[in-house]
Amino acid sequence: MSTAELASYREILLALRGRLTGDVSSLADEALNSEDEASGNLSHVPIHMADLSTYERELTLGLLENEEQTLEEIAAALGRIEQGTFGHCEGCGKAIPKDRLHALPYARSCVGCARGSQA
Repeated sequence: MSTAELASYREILLALRGRLTGDVSSLADEALNSEDEASGNLSHVPIHMADLSTYERELTLGLLENEEQTLEEIAAALGRIEQGTFGHCEGCGKAIPKDRLHALPYARSCVGCARGSQA
């Protein structure tokens, strides 16, 4: 992979990290504040507000966990760029197709190895 291509992927990863960092902050604030917002009296709501608050909090915490995991993957991909291993499958060592890297710039493996690890 050329230096220009690596620089392009680095920029994509840094932009994604910046966006997700903001999302994580918002989700964390939302999770912390969801209990305070549930104290209102909304008699037209078809479920109990305590149940809604618990559901929203669990959903928000699940989203937060997913985004934090993605941030870890992005950090690992940036590390692979620095180490010179970015774009190579950790399973078979072959080059990860550029189409896959464009769709998932922090991919660690080719599609074949990723499918094999899910089995």
